[in-house]
Amino acid sequence: MTFPLISFYVFAAITTLAALAVITVRSPVHAALCLVLTFFSAACTWLLADAEFLAIVLVLVYVGAVMVLFLFVVMMLDVDIDPLREGFIKALPVGLLVAVVMLVEMLTLIGVRALQLPAPGDPALAAGMSNTQWLAMALFSQYLLPFEIAALILTVAIVAAIPLTLRRRQGVRMQDPARQVRVQPGERLRIVKMVAEKPAPQPETSSP
Repeated sequence: MTFPLISFYVFAAITTLAALAVITVRSPVHAALCLVLTFFSAACTWLLADAEFLAIVLVLVYVGAVMVLFLFVVMMLDVDIDPLREGFIKALPVGLLVAVVMLVEMLTLIGVRALQLPAPGDPALAAGMSNTQWLAMALFSQYLLPFEIAALILTVAIVAAIPLTLRRRQGVRMQDPARQVRVQPGERLRIVKMVAEKPAPQPETSSP
């Protein structure tokens, strides 16, 4: 057994245990930290498979940005998780059954595809480039139009999400960006001239 294979088994075991801890620990903050460990261990397995770009994206995007947002929201919100855990325990047997069936189906499909099709060669290795360099060359040359379309769709989704979050609600103070842009300095700052007056002298009191 080679060292990369041993490392793969170790990283896979850590990923599985951390993923189970995400749905079993009581504290939401601990669950989010376990999810960070899950993403990082999965990125290590991608590195073993020579998929450097996927590993870097998994660490930078999910661990570095998404999980920080998750932790911020979890720590800012006071969520009562007891009713949620009661529903989770009741649905656990059905969820395990569905998960086992899905796992068997995926393994069956993987076995059938492995028997029918030969394993493809690594195009990055054949081109004499790293995985990240080959992916960048293919993305910005062969698949430039789908890449730009996907970027446009994401931009439209971000712009559409802003008006949805800025809708008026009763009893909630909302900001008006248009009014903030039209504001003038004179409306925010007013200089008031006041006459300086000397305080009146206090009468001296004689001590007994």
